[in-house]
Amino acid sequence: MPNTLESRTGPIRLCVVDDHHLFREGLIRLLASDPGFDIIFHTGSATEASKLLTAASNIDVLILDYDLGTQNAVSFVAELKSQGFPGRILIVTAGLPDADALELIRLGISGIFHKQDSPEDLQASIHQVALGRVLIDQKYLQNLVTASRPAEEAIPRFTEREQAILRFLLQGLANKEIAVRLRISESAVKSSLQLLFNKLGVRTRSQLVLLAIEKYRGQL
Repeated sequence: MPNTLESRTGPIRLCVVDDHHLFREGLIRLLASDPGFDIIFHTGSATEASKLLTAASNIDVLILDYDLGTQNAVSFVAELKSQGFPGRILIVTAGLPDADALELIRLGISGIFHKQDSPEDLQASIHQVALGRVLIDQKYLQNLVTASRPAEEAIPRFTEREQAILRFLLQGLANKEIAVRLRISESAVKSSLQLLFNKLGVRTRSQLVLLAIEKYRGQL
Protein backbone atom coordinates (compact mmCIF):
# COMPACT_ATOMS: atom_id res chain seq x y z
CA MET A 1 0.00 0.00 0.00
CA PRO A 2 1.28 3.52 -0.69
CA ASN A 3 2.57 5.50 2.25
CA THR A 4 0.39 8.37 3.40
CA LEU A 5 0.96 11.19 5.85
CA GLU A 6 -1.65 9.54 8.04
CA SER A 7 0.49 6.43 8.52
CA ARG A 8 4.09 7.75 8.44
CA THR A 9 6.25 10.54 9.76
CA GLY A 10 8.96 12.58 8.10
CA PRO A 11 9.03 14.46 4.81
CA ILE A 12 7.19 13.32 1.69
CA ARG A 13 9.58 11.35 -0.53
CA LEU A 14 9.35 12.70 -4.08
CA CYS A 15 10.57 11.80 -7.55
CA VAL A 16 10.30 14.24 -10.46
CA VAL A 17 10.25 13.12 -14.10
CA ASP A 18 10.07 15.96 -16.63
CA ASP A 19 12.07 16.32 -19.84
CA HIS A 20 11.81 20.13 -19.87
CA HIS A 21 15.11 21.02 -18.21
CA LEU A 22 14.29 24.59 -17.20
CA PHE A 23 10.91 23.67 -15.74
CA ARG A 24 12.37 20.69 -13.89
CA GLU A 25 15.24 22.70 -12.39
CA GLY A 26 12.85 25.42 -11.26
CA LEU A 27 10.52 22.84 -9.76
CA ILE A 28 13.38 21.15 -7.90
CA ARG A 29 14.48 24.49 -6.39
CA LEU A 30 10.89 25.16 -5.30
CA LEU A 31 10.41 21.75 -3.71
CA ALA A 32 13.84 21.72 -2.09
CA SER A 33 12.91 24.92 -0.25
CA ASP A 34 10.07 23.09 1.53
CA PRO A 35 11.26 20.99 4.52
CA GLY A 36 8.17 18.84 4.09
CA PHE A 37 9.63 17.33 0.90
CA ASP A 38 12.56 14.96 0.34
CA ILE A 39 13.57 14.75 -3.34
CA ILE A 40 14.90 11.24 -3.95
CA PHE A 41 15.78 11.86 -7.59
CA HIS A 42 14.83 13.85 -10.66
CA THR A 43 15.36 13.09 -14.33
CA GLY A 44 14.16 13.99 -17.80
CA SER A 45 14.28 10.42 -19.11
CA ALA A 46 11.49 7.88 -18.72
CA THR A 47 13.99 5.05 -19.24
CA GLU A 48 16.25 6.34 -16.48
CA ALA A 49 13.25 6.99 -14.24
CA SER A 50 12.12 3.40 -14.63
CA LYS A 51 15.52 2.14 -13.48
CA LEU A 52 15.73 4.59 -10.60
CA LEU A 53 12.21 3.77 -9.40
CA THR A 54 13.10 0.08 -9.40
CA ALA A 55 16.07 0.81 -7.15
CA ALA A 56 14.29 3.34 -4.90
CA SER A 57 12.01 2.39 -2.02
CA ASN A 58 9.16 4.01 -0.13
CA ILE A 59 8.46 6.64 -2.78
CA ASP A 60 5.40 8.61 -1.72
CA VAL A 61 4.65 10.75 -4.78
CA LEU A 62 5.92 10.63 -8.37
CA ILE A 63 5.55 13.99 -10.13
CA LEU A 64 5.31 13.06 -13.80
CA ASP A 65 5.15 15.27 -16.87
CA TYR A 66 2.62 14.14 -19.46
CA ASP A 67 4.89 14.77 -22.45
CA LEU A 68 8.16 12.89 -22.01
CA GLY A 69 9.48 13.46 -25.51
CA THR A 70 9.90 9.93 -26.86
CA GLN A 71 6.77 8.73 -25.05
CA ASN A 72 3.91 10.13 -23.03
CA ALA A 73 2.76 9.47 -19.50
CA VAL A 74 0.10 6.93 -20.50
CA SER A 75 2.55 4.23 -21.58
CA PHE A 76 4.91 5.03 -18.70
CA VAL A 77 2.17 4.85 -16.06
CA ALA A 78 0.89 1.59 -17.56
CA GLU A 79 4.42 0.20 -17.31
CA LEU A 80 4.77 1.32 -13.69
CA LYS A 81 1.41 -0.18 -12.73
CA SER A 82 2.32 -3.50 -14.36
CA GLN A 83 5.48 -3.51 -12.22
CA GLY A 84 3.48 -2.85 -9.07
CA PHE A 85 4.70 0.69 -8.33
CA PRO A 86 2.98 1.56 -5.02
CA GLY A 87 3.41 5.35 -4.90
CA ARG A 88 0.97 8.10 -5.83
CA ILE A 89 1.30 9.63 -9.28
CA LEU A 90 0.63 13.31 -9.90
CA ILE A 91 0.58 14.28 -13.59
CA VAL A 92 1.81 17.78 -14.42
CA THR A 93 0.93 19.10 -17.85
CA ALA A 94 0.38 22.14 -20.02
CA GLY A 95 -2.41 20.18 -21.71
CA LEU A 96 -3.25 16.64 -22.76
CA PRO A 97 -5.80 14.92 -25.00
CA ASP A 98 -9.07 13.95 -23.33
CA ALA A 99 -8.62 10.30 -24.31
CA ASP A 100 -5.22 10.16 -22.61
CA ALA A 101 -6.53 11.95 -19.52
CA LEU A 102 -9.31 9.38 -19.23
CA GLU A 103 -6.88 6.48 -19.66
CA LEU A 104 -4.55 7.90 -17.00
CA ILE A 105 -7.47 8.15 -14.59
CA ARG A 106 -8.43 4.56 -15.35
CA LEU A 107 -4.83 3.53 -14.67
CA GLY A 108 -5.19 4.97 -11.18
CA ILE A 109 -3.27 8.26 -11.10
CA SER A 110 -3.91 10.46 -8.08
CA GLY A 111 -4.20 13.82 -9.80
CA ILE A 112 -3.71 16.07 -12.82
CA PHE A 113 -2.01 19.41 -12.17
CA HIS A 114 -1.88 22.11 -14.85
CA LYS A 115 1.43 23.93 -15.22
CA GLN A 116 -0.29 27.29 -15.59
CA ASP A 117 -1.41 27.06 -11.94
CA SER A 118 0.70 28.58 -9.15
CA PRO A 119 3.73 26.99 -7.45
CA GLU A 120 1.88 27.26 -4.14
CA ASP A 121 -1.00 25.27 -5.62
CA LEU A 122 1.45 22.58 -6.72
CA GLN A 123 2.97 22.29 -3.25
CA ALA A 124 -0.51 22.02 -1.75
CA SER A 125 -1.51 19.41 -4.35
CA ILE A 126 1.51 17.24 -3.53
CA HIS A 127 0.63 17.31 0.17
CA GLN A 128 -2.99 16.39 -0.57
CA VAL A 129 -2.05 13.56 -2.93
CA ALA A 130 0.29 12.17 -0.28
CA LEU A 131 -2.68 12.17 2.11
CA GLY A 132 -4.50 9.86 -0.29
CA ARG A 133 -6.78 12.40 -1.94
CA VAL A 134 -7.68 12.25 -5.62
CA LEU A 135 -7.15 15.66 -7.22
CA ILE A 136 -9.02 15.57 -10.50
CA ASP A 137 -11.56 18.33 -11.04
CA GLN A 138 -15.10 16.95 -11.22
CA LYS A 139 -16.08 19.20 -14.14
CA TYR A 140 -12.99 18.04 -15.98
CA LEU A 141 -13.94 14.42 -15.36
CA GLN A 142 -17.49 15.01 -16.55
CA ASN A 143 -16.22 16.55 -19.78
CA LEU A 144 -14.06 13.48 -20.38
CA VAL A 145 -16.91 11.01 -20.12
CA THR A 146 -18.21 10.38 -23.63
CA ALA A 147 -19.63 6.89 -23.55
CA SER A 148 -22.21 5.30 -21.26
CA ARG A 149 -22.24 1.75 -19.93
CA PRO A 150 -24.49 -0.87 -21.54
CA ALA A 151 -28.14 -0.24 -20.65
CA GLU A 152 -28.68 -3.82 -19.55
CA GLU A 153 -25.88 -3.68 -17.00
CA ALA A 154 -27.20 -4.26 -13.49
CA ILE A 155 -27.30 -1.12 -11.34
CA PRO A 156 -25.72 -1.78 -7.95
CA ARG A 157 -27.49 -0.70 -4.80
CA PHE A 158 -25.52 1.36 -2.31
CA THR A 159 -26.02 1.41 1.43
CA GLU A 160 -26.41 4.79 3.14
CA ARG A 161 -22.83 4.54 4.39
CA GLU A 162 -21.53 3.71 0.91
CA GLN A 163 -23.42 6.66 -0.53
CA ALA A 164 -21.97 8.97 2.11
CA ILE A 165 -18.44 7.68 1.51
CA LEU A 166 -18.81 8.16 -2.24
CA ARG A 167 -19.98 11.74 -1.70
CA PHE A 168 -16.98 12.45 0.51
CA LEU A 169 -14.65 10.88 -2.06
CA LEU A 170 -16.06 13.24 -4.68
CA GLN A 171 -15.14 16.09 -2.31
CA GLY A 172 -11.56 14.78 -2.21
CA LEU A 173 -11.53 13.75 1.47
CA ALA A 174 -9.02 11.23 2.78
CA ASN A 175 -10.01 8.15 4.83
CA LYS A 176 -9.26 9.80 8.16
CA GLU A 177 -11.41 12.81 7.31
CA ILE A 178 -14.28 10.58 6.16
CA ALA A 179 -14.08 8.62 9.40
CA VAL A 180 -14.40 11.83 11.42
CA ARG A 181 -17.37 13.03 9.36
CA LEU A 182 -19.20 9.69 9.73
CA ARG A 183 -18.08 9.12 13.33
CA ILE A 184 -16.74 5.67 12.52
CA SER A 185 -13.26 4.16 12.63
CA GLU A 186 -10.78 4.59 9.80
CA SER A 187 -10.67 0.79 9.42
CA ALA A 188 -14.46 0.82 8.88
CA VAL A 189 -13.97 3.35 6.08
CA LYS A 190 -11.29 1.16 4.50
CA SER A 191 -13.58 -1.89 4.71
CA SER A 192 -16.43 0.02 3.05
CA LEU A 193 -14.09 1.22 0.32
CA GLN A 194 -12.97 -2.35 -0.36
CA LEU A 195 -16.61 -3.42 -0.64
CA LEU A 196 -17.19 -0.59 -3.11
CA PHE A 197 -14.12 -1.64 -5.11
CA ASN A 198 -15.46 -5.19 -5.31
CA LYS A 199 -19.03 -4.10 -6.05
CA LEU A 200 -18.03 -1.81 -8.92
CA GLY A 201 -15.09 -3.81 -10.22
CA VAL A 202 -12.42 -1.13 -9.73
CA ARG A 203 -9.01 -1.18 -8.06
CA THR A 204 -8.19 2.40 -7.10
CA ARG A 205 -9.80 5.45 -5.53
CA SER A 206 -9.43 7.49 -8.72
CA GLN A 207 -11.19 4.77 -10.73
CA LEU A 208 -13.95 4.72 -8.12
CA VAL A 209 -14.34 8.52 -8.31
CA LEU A 210 -14.44 8.43 -12.10
CA LEU A 211 -17.10 5.71 -12.17
CA ALA A 212 -19.18 7.45 -9.51
CA ILE A 213 -19.25 10.65 -11.59
CA GLU A 214 -19.70 8.82 -14.89
CA LYS A 215 -22.61 6.63 -13.89
CA TYR A 216 -23.82 6.89 -10.31
CA ARG A 217 -23.84 10.63 -9.55
CA GLY A 218 -27.64 10.61 -9.62
CA GLN A 219 -27.72 8.13 -6.73
CA LEU A 220 -25.56 10.34 -4.52
